[in-house]
Amino acid sequence: MALQSEELSRIEKQLHQAGLKLTPQRRATVKTLLRLHESHLSAEELFAKVKEAEPDIGLATVYRTLEVLAELRIVNRVSFEDGITRYDLRTEDSGHFHHHLLCQVCGRVEEIHEDLLLDVEQKVEQDYGFKVADHRLTFLGICAKCRAKQHLQ
Repeated sequence: MALQSEELSRIEKQLHQAGLKLTPQRRATVKTLLRLHESHLSAEELFAKVKEAEPDIGLATVYRTLEVLAELRIVNRVSFEDGITRYDLRTEDSGHFHHHLLCQVCGRVEEIHEDLLLDVEQKVEQDYGFKVADHRLTFLGICAKCRAKQHLQ
């Protein structure tokens, strides 16, 4: 809970630096993103969760909030195999966007917070003179639970 409070304060500071306020609707949206940060929610899914805490909020408000948060690099837009744009909260400890494991059977998404591509980034810069600012990597495959189920069948 303390981590959520610290992250909320950090996000509020980023908004203020951009000349924006953490309105009650934005606060409810951000708090929901913090609470469900590993869920990779679409705007509609996030709206349904935020509405539980803030019944008067509208879908357009959640969309606008997500756009602001994406512009400020507080959240990332992520698209997996289903083509739906999902939102993933960037935490303060993430120098780069984290990686994902996507199960092609059940759709489960797991996060990898270890940066696996530092050597690749250095090689890209050395060989091509290209300085990588960020990267995104999604591994597609079958999770351990689905593999166990397939093995039992």
